[in-house]
Order: sequence, then C-alpha cells, then structure tokens
Amino acid sequence: MQSSLLAEDDGPDAAALAAAVAHRGTVNQYDELRAGLTRPGAPAELAPLWRQFFDSLGAEGWADLRARQLRVQQRVREDGATYNVYAEQAEASRPWPLELLPFLVSAEDWAVIEQGVQQRAKLLELTLADIYGPQTLLRDALLPPPLVFAHPQYLRPVHGLWPRGNTHLHIAAFDLARTPDGGFTVLAQRLQAPSGLGYLLENRLIIGPQLHDEFFALRVQRLASTFRSLLDGLMQASPAGERSRIVLLTPGPLNETYFEQVFLARYLGVTLVEGSDLTVRGNRLYLKTLHGLERVHVLLRRVDDEFLDPLELRPDSALGVPGLLQALRAGELVMANAPGAGFLESLGLSAFWPAVAERLLGQELLLPAPTTWWCGEAAVWAAQREHLDEFIVVPTFPSSGIAAQVVARLDDKARADLIARIDADPAAYTLLVPQRPSETPVWAEGQLWPRAAVMRVYALADGSGGWRVLPGALTRVAGRDEAMHDPLLSMQSGSASVDTWVIASGAVDRTSLLPKALSAAELEGWHRTVSSRAAENLFWLGRYTERAENSARLARVMLEALPEASEPVLRLLDALARHHGLVDSAVPAPWQSMRLFERALVHGLGLDSELTSVSYNLRALRDCAQALRERLSPEHWKLIHEVGDHFEHHLGAVLEEGEGHVTAPDVLGVLARAATHLAAITGAQTDRMTRDDGWRLLSVGRQIERLDMLSHALALGFEHGVHEADDGFAVLLGLFDSIITYRAQFQARREVLPLLHLLVFDTDNPRSLAWVARTMRERLRKLARQDAAWVAQITAALPAPETWSLEKMATPDAGQRLSDLIEALNGCSQAARTLSDEIGRHLFVHVVSEERSVWQ
Repeated sequence: MQSSLLAEDDGPDAAALAAAVAHRGTVNQYDELRAGLTRPGAPAELAPLWRQFFDSLGAEGWADLRARQLRVQQRVREDGATYNVYAEQAEASRPWPLELLPFLVSAEDWAVIEQGVQQRAKLLELTLADIYGPQTLLRDALLPPPLVFAHPQYLRPVHGLWPRGNTHLHIAAFDLARTPDGGFTVLAQRLQAPSGLGYLLENRLIIGPQLHDEFFALRVQRLASTFRSLLDGLMQASPAGERSRIVLLTPGPLNETYFEQVFLARYLGVTLVEGSDLTVRGNRLYLKTLHGLERVHVLLRRVDDEFLDPLELRPDSALGVPGLLQALRAGELVMANAPGAGFLESLGLSAFWPAVAERLLGQELLLPAPTTWWCGEAAVWAAQREHLDEFIVVPTFPSSGIAAQVVARLDDKARADLIARIDADPAAYTLLVPQRPSETPVWAEGQLWPRAAVMRVYALADGSGGWRVLPGALTRVAGRDEAMHDPLLSMQSGSASVDTWVIASGAVDRTSLLPKALSAAELEGWHRTVSSRAAENLFWLGRYTERAENSARLARVMLEALPEASEPVLRLLDALARHHGLVDSAVPAPWQSMRLFERALVHGLGLDSELTSVSYNLRALRDCAQALRERLSPEHWKLIHEVGDHFEHHLGAVLEEGEGHVTAPDVLGVLARAATHLAAITGAQTDRMTRDDGWRLLSVGRQIERLDMLSHALALGFEHGVHEADDGFAVLLGLFDSIITYRAQFQARREVLPLLHLLVFDTDNPRSLAWVARTMRERLRKLARQDAAWVAQITAALPAPETWSLEKMATPDAGQRLSDLIEALNGCSQAARTLSDEIGRHLFVHVVSEERSVWQ
C-alpha cells in the first residue's frame, strides 16, 4: 500500500501513510484516530481532525517524526523534567514520559467538557460551604454522614472557617474519559492540591515547537489567559490586592511531582517555598528571607490538608506552618485551595452527586460518572456481593492500605479473602464498574499504536464567582495492557503523557504571561530574594563541602603517618579521629593496637558505618545540593551527585577485594580520587555560582568549618607537643594542606616561627587562620549590610589572628607562652561555633527575642 502511495504524481499523502500503519484499536472502545467505535471490519478512514493534522504534517514531517521524538526526549533531559516515585530512592528520579503526538479535542467536544466541568466545580464549592456550615445535605440525608465524618480528610477544625472571598476552591481537577458512545464521563476529582498543571505546561512548551506548523494550522487554543484569570482572582480576594505577594508551598524535593511545582512557580512568577520558609506572626503569614520577614498574602499549595498546620491538624507534620489555620480565620491570607475538600474526592460519594446537584443547582449533571456502589450501605453490599466479578474494588478512604483490585482477575482464594475483608469493614470499600476509555494514537517505531487515554481537566476560579476551564489537559496514556489494571492510568503505574490540543471555536487567545520589560531604573536596585531555607541550605552546602574535604584529608594524613608515627603524633591523630567521628570511642588507641585502629579507620570511611566519616559527609553534601538544584549548574550538581557514589563504589571494591584486610595504599588511592572530585566542586562553587547573598553564606559556612577544624587541630598539636617531633611538622602542614607552600617558602626548615607565620598569620594563604577570619568578616559585612548593628556585633566577637603578636607566640618552649597560644587557638574554634549558632538564630529562624511568638 505504501509503495503505491509513493508512486502518485502528487507525492505521498501523510494522512494515508498514517492510516496504513495505524493498528486497530480494542473492539468496542472509542478510537480517537477514527472518531468512532472500533468494530471488526469497520472502515479505517481517519477522523477529519486527525486528517487535517497529518495533512499539515506532510510527507516530510511524517519522515521526520523519529527525529522529533528524539528531540522531545532530549528537551525533557535538558529541562530536568522528572517524575519521582516514593518507592524509589530520591536519586532514581524517572525522566518525565512524554509522547510526541497530541490528544486532539474538537471545539464541539470541548464545549461539552467545559460546561460539564464548570457545573461540577460550582457544585463542589456549594457542597463545601454547606458541609462546613449548616450541613443541610447531611440533615436531609442527601449525603451519608458516615461517608463524610469517617473520612480522614473531613477536617473538624475547618468547620465554620469562611475563607477570605468566601471561596474554598480556586483549582479543581477532573479526570475524564471518553465513553464508547462518544460522550465523556468523570472518573475522579482532585480538590485538595491538584497536581499536573506544571507538567501540562511543560508538555505544551516541548511539543508546540516540535509540531509548530500543525499547532497553528489546527488553531489550538492558548493557556495563558486562564492562568492570568486565576492570578487576578486570587489578588482580587487578597487583602493587598494587586500588591499581593504570592507563594507556592511545596512538600520539598522528595515529592514525586517536585519538578512541576518548580516549573509552575517559575511560569506564574511566584516564589516556591517550603513550610520552613514561612512563619505566622500576629495572625499574618510571612516569608523568612535573609533580610527579614516579608508579608505573604496568597498561598498556592501542593501540601495535602492534614500536613498544613501542626498546631491544629497533624502534629508531627514538618511540611506545614504552625498557626496557618488561624491566619485563614483572621482573613489575613488567601489559600488555594482552602483546607477541608479532600473528602469530596472519595469515589464512595459518586452515586450521591446527581441528587446533590438537583438540590443545590436545580440541574441534572451534564457529565455523568461511572456507576459506583458504596458497601457501607448494608442493602447495597448484600445485593452486589454475588456480582463482585463485575466490579473493580476501590478504597472508600485514602491511606487505608487498600489497593484497587479488578475482581475478575482474582483467583478463587484471593476473591474469597477480598469478600471476607469487605464483610469485616464494608464502609471501607466501594465498587466501581470498569470503564473503557477511548484510545488515542501513539507514534512508536514508525507505527501508530492505540493507547487508552484519560484527561485531567482543570477548572480555575476567576475571582468573581465563576469558573474558567483551562483549554488543555494533562492527558495520560496507558501502556499496552495497563488500562486493565489501573482505571485512572496514574503516572505511578507507568503511564506516559501527551500534550492536549483544544481547537478554538473562535479567535485564538493571544494573552501572554511573559513579564513586561524591565527598565534601567528597576535593574539598578535589582537583587535576588533568598529565602531563609535556601540560605540555610547554601550555608550547609558550604559546611559539608568543607567538612567532606577535611575528613578525607584527615583520613589520608592518618593513613600516611600512622605506620611510623612518633608518640606525640599518635596521640594527636587519635584525638582528631575521635573528635571528628572517624573511629568509634570503643576502638583501642593506636599505641595499644595499631592494626585494630587502622582497620577501624578504614572501615569507618564507608556509608555502612554509623560514624560521621567521609561517606556520611558526602551523602549530607548531596542531600543539601538536592534542595538547591535550581541554583546549581548541571556540572556542579553532577560532581556532587557522583562524588559520593564513586567513593562508595571504589571503597567497596577495595574492601571486597581485600576481604577485610586492606592495605593503606589502596585506600589512599580512593581518598585521592575523592579529594580531586571535591577540589572540582570547590572550583564550581568559586567560579560557577552567582555571588549573591546566598553564595556569601555558602562561603561563610566553609570558613566557619575551616576555622573550627584547623584551629582545633593546631591547638591539639601544640598541646601534645607535635611541634617538637620530627614527623610533627609534616602532619600539621598536611592537615592545613600547606606542605607545598611551606616548602616553597621555607625549604626544609623545621622551626616554629615560620610554621606559625604560614598557618596563623599569612593573609595570602587561604588555609591560614588570619585569611579565614578576615574573609569571614568581609563576607558577613556584605551579606548583612542592611543590619549594620548586628554585623558589627558578631564581627567584633570574631578573632583577628593577623593582629596577634608573632614574636610573643614564637617561643612556645615557655609554659605560659604555650598555654596562651593554645588558649587563643581554642578561642578561634569556639568563636566559629558561636558564630554558626548566631547566624542560625538571626538569618534562618528569625527569633531574636522571647516576646516574639507565633501568636503575637
């Protein structure tokens, strides 16, 4: 067939080529490609909309589909678009699965969807107002009280809470499927914190350019106007109006949809925050930044209800903000969505919505839902018990540990066990009639494969009591047999995604959310706001980078020095190893058993150890970096991600090869590779990061760690008399990473005076105490320039080794002079730790006096 098409005078017909390689769909399911029910022997003509798509694509476009698919995958990788699964490790993020061909929705079909979704959104808003108010629906038995009150997401603290603007819902999501008769049905609704808007945008921004001509030829409706309406409505309800500050609350980087939360925040131009970024003071919500508290007026959220406020909801939550519900009650905050809507998501309520719609709207539902039976009604369960094979059994309540099961696929024992569980707790189960969603074409290996598709459609409140339906959807497409096991085609079960093109019925909306051009005057005072959480993560990124370098260097110096170490050096190394957690306190000292001490040191380097050794610090470094992905270059993140993996892999290989008896040279090679990796990370932090206040905190964190470690090590060295031992000089210089510098300046001299000059006083040596302390003071003055009094206070408390008298400290042979030197060095170490605590209180926690409290 294809060869005859290619021989035609007018060239190949892309629509005919598509029809020739399109596989037949599942019998008795709606075929989107052909706009009709799949029947054996039915004509294989394409639907008019798809024919128009392929006509616009043309033969050249058809031949280029493979290259375009590869470009889509490349763009997904470049954007860092991922979808995590909680069962997987955080570092095993999956690339966002995106197919090339869109899901096409005609203007006529969209009109049906739009009206039905708007009606459903209005119905749910009225239902929430009733349930958390007069509860007439419960009183008149239109909704069963056990289905509402037993639901864990019915929130009693929300009863009587009227959100500002009297709007509970601002975003509502509905999972729709096309039925075999060509209509649409509502499979599920998501109201707490609906996910997917960021992925929907990512799909459009990736697929649109790859199918540019087809996008314009079909007159696909744009998305920005609806998002603009949502933001305008939120600001209209806000106490600050157009001057409102809007933030998006995320559960954090380990959430499965974290990428889309970052993407959506950037698109909307709002600040992405975690619960620890926010605080409630005087019934108002504030963002903690490096330069103080900034008022927040509107809170978009992706945190589920129960985690929002540990004072009134789930007390063990670390994702929310204490006092958040009180800020809502006081009318000082607009939240999208207000808490308490989660119980409406239960499939157990599906059968009751038609009657509720008649009561609240005086209308029949425009979009039906699949038939469901709640087993909590004794008569229902008794009637359906013998017909269980006709249903999918789904949980009535979330977090019940009940998984959806297609009963027809169970063996006799599993079926009997399921019936026994339902008998024991019928209210926990709901019966769902299986659906057959329509199938849309997916291009793969030069052919078109039919895949079941479910659309997630979003209704966004416009701030005037109305709803606008986003002209697009997050459409999920199944694997070959997935639809039989997962009726909602969830991303967790391995579904892919496609862009959704809604054909405009009139003019295509040209609204844009691109910000206006900045003026020169605005740019003169421009600075990037750094939240306290991001600042704290940067601070600890610096500390763990330095700590990892220090622990690797300390382990290397120990393994090199131990075999022939003098007694003073042994005592110094033993004290340092225990202080920095390289060996356990129960390990014999090296002068008692050198073999056991060295073996414990080597085995303590790995992640399996409970010690805070090299692997521990490398893992902590990666965890900090994970929360800062948007601030790190790809190369910087890759270095941090790889250094721990490589170290654990190489160390494990060395330990396995040696069967527990490892020689020092083998381990030294592993430590040397880690040191090289860490040096590259230091280079990235120095040369690849914007030197804003966040970077200054990173630098201060490194200098605090360096000042603490080096001054403490030097004090211990003099306390144990290492400076008097022949091998002591090399050990001290090795700890300061200054052997080459010392030899270049002082050759083979083993004198205390030049040693102190290089390690304490030399302001050109980045490892000297004077350089470290001076750098910290400079960074702090620039960092907190808006708080001169605080800066003056903390910098005054910092030591200034460059002002010490070298002449007085150069003769430590006298007891008092030696004592003074050790005391001064210990003072440096203590000052570094005190500074760390003060930075945390002032810049991260923002609690500086007892009278400042949440309930002020």
